[in-house]
Amino acid sequence: MVIPLHLAFIENSGITAKPEIPSAYDASNPVIEARNLNLWFGDAHILKEVSMRIRRNKVTALIGPSGCGKSTLLRCFNRLNDLIDHTKITGEVTFDGENIYAAGNDVVLLRKRIGMVFQKPNPFPKSVYENIAYGPRVHGISDKKELDRIVEKSLKDAALWEEVRDRLNNSALGLSGGQQQRLCIARTLAVDPEVILMDEPCSALDPIATAKIENLIEKLKQQYTVIIVTHNMQQAARVSDDTGFMYLGKLVECGTTTQIFEHPEEDLTENYITGRFG
Repeated sequence: MVIPLHLAFIENSGITAKPEIPSAYDASNPVIEARNLNLWFGDAHILKEVSMRIRRNKVTALIGPSGCGKSTLLRCFNRLNDLIDHTKITGEVTFDGENIYAAGNDVVLLRKRIGMVFQKPNPFPKSVYENIAYGPRVHGISDKKELDRIVEKSLKDAALWEEVRDRLNNSALGLSGGQQQRLCIARTLAVDPEVILMDEPCSALDPIATAKIENLIEKLKQQYTVIIVTHNMQQAARVSDDTGFMYLGKLVECGTTTQIFEHPEEDLTENYITGRFG
């Protein structure tokens, strides 16, 4: 059996050849697109002329060394960087063709459509049920039967229902770390997003909990577009369809995960993937 090089990388931690392979990266109709995106925090120029396209119903991984701008770029996609003082942004980010930084854009609606899962699980100090029902209530849903339906569906979609169905009224803080992270994913799903941003969602989890989250990500892309920041290249190879490699605030290259791991166009990308730096 021939093992694709991007999977063999998981075991060998290196690339032994650069075969010519056809590109399957057709991003002609992206759900999100960044165009010449620059970001400063005060005088620090963090993102530099980033342009990339995110394909719909795919998992896109952002990889690169610590401090290269991965998480900052992720937070540009639902304007979370707006909450940081002295932030300046130029360029465009479009979502379904509309510039999300245009004047008058409804940021609350944007963050409903583009949800976020953070590095560390952050459940509310409420019951499991109330964690999931909170978002729908904020958006005007008050009917108990509809809330019950949303809670059950969200927990099922997050592969957590069977584990908590008899503990819905218990505090979410009593769940394990992996369960709390899946609860946070369910909480994001409850407001019916189109895109899910994940900022190193497995970095605080053990291998078993990590495997559950990775399996969940594979299922989620059937209904959602997922963008994940990960410091773990093996994880990027396992879960993503597309990969973008960042270095010093720049997007060095972006393509299918197979192409990036198997046949990178840039020497810098190959040097990072093969462990020569980073």
